[in-house]
Amino acid sequence: MPVIDVQNTKGKKVTTVDLAENIFNVPVKPSVLHEVVTMQLANRRAATATVKHRSDVKGSSRKLFRQKGTGRARRGDIKSPLLRGGGVVFGPDGRKYAFRAPKKVRKLALKMALSSKLQAKEIVVVDKFELEQIKTKDFVDILNNLKLTNTLIITDVKNENLERSSKNVPNVKVLRHEGLNVYDILKYKTLILLEPAIKRIEGRLAA
Repeated sequence: MPVIDVQNTKGKKVTTVDLAENIFNVPVKPSVLHEVVTMQLANRRAATATVKHRSDVKGSSRKLFRQKGTGRARRGDIKSPLLRGGGVVFGPDGRKYAFRAPKKVRKLALKMALSSKLQAKEIVVVDKFELEQIKTKDFVDILNNLKLTNTLIITDVKNENLERSSKNVPNVKVLRHEGLNVYDILKYKTLILLEPAIKRIEGRLAA
């Protein structure tokens, strides 16, 4: 069973904690991680690009001029795709990019992402992360004590002071344990876990 040191916000070791073997120490398969990250990025795409077709354009349906005798092309109404301001023939119609990976694959990928961070020694466990007030400077001071910059912080419960104090700090993100996902784990260099959040994560992935 993996064991990791628990630090306080001053960067000093206070105790140790055991991590679940079947969550933080599983073989990592890049293909599984790739599938889930691709799914997350595809699901974020807005897919709002769309055009107006001939039937969507506002205008008269009257034939512009008679069929024969003018020497001109045989025009229909003013909404023809051949005319300026007319409809578009083969434009996009709001294509949906979203897809869903199987639940077992999503859960396995999350375990692999956590395991990869532990193997790379990029997980830091902190006993608590309390701020007396919403102040960015206090938050940055704690990160400096831990000697970290590019970090993802996982909390067990809502911590408004922490969440709002970190908002303007670049390359830092705070998530509650329910929002833990593969893309964010891999995106940030260091994963900071609050000690109480570990049991929540293990409970979620063991179910």
